[in-house]
Amino acid sequence: MSKLEGKVAVITGGGSGIGQAISELFAAEGAMVHIIDLNVEGGNKVVQNIISNGGGAKLHICSVSNQAEIINVIDSIGKVDILVNNAGIAHVGNLENCAEADFEKVFDVNVKGAYNALYACVPKMKQQGSGVILNLASIAAVVGIADRFAYSMSKGAIYAMSMSVARDYMKYNIRSNSISPARVHTPFVDGFISKNYPGKEVEMFQKLSDSQPIGRMAKPEEIAKLALFLCSDDAAFITGNDYPIDGGFIKLNN
Repeated sequence: MSKLEGKVAVITGGGSGIGQAISELFAAEGAMVHIIDLNVEGGNKVVQNIISNGGGAKLHICSVSNQAEIINVIDSIGKVDILVNNAGIAHVGNLENCAEADFEKVFDVNVKGAYNALYACVPKMKQQGSGVILNLASIAAVVGIADRFAYSMSKGAIYAMSMSVARDYMKYNIRSNSISPARVHTPFVDGFISKNYPGKEVEMFQKLSDSQPIGRMAKPEEIAKLALFLCSDDAAFITGNDYPIDGGFIKLNN
């Protein structure tokens, strides 16, 4: 039997990158996947990929920063067995280069967005007496990364919320964990390099890859496999933990 047979999974930001890899793997493992995303084209493409491979998926166009929208979407889905808070945006800059508008935008999507999804899903999980939550944090939550002030703030909050929910809802058979990836090779990374380093794409890609002690960036599919384990019954005894998936960055980058 597939690891997620009969489960209903909500995945925010499931229309590209890590979220896409998680959505497609969860569907392949038997879950009915509900993708929450603002990327209509990308989200529809992922849904069609899943359906063409015999899986079940539906796209919900919704801003995670809007609580009313999130609650309406979750209510329309009904039962939720798994919530993956993956939606997020980045910001490049230190404290002095982070304007109030930049800070608030990152907070609204990365922090408030995760809170909104938790706020909508946890009562359902509590009522049904079971549920699994996985939040995408980052190594930036625990180590200092240059020019990532707002992003690091948001991922530190994700880590803290994961632990708080794990403690408060353990008695309702709700598990909550987080994953902390290092740099992952997604279309976002390629776009970032092209925008900020025109003509030096190959050089910068190699530089970013070499910043991982293992010598390369992670693949989205590698993050998805860890997500699958933590959201499946194989991890039934695991809650209140963060899992770095970082190519040795935290412990070996010295």
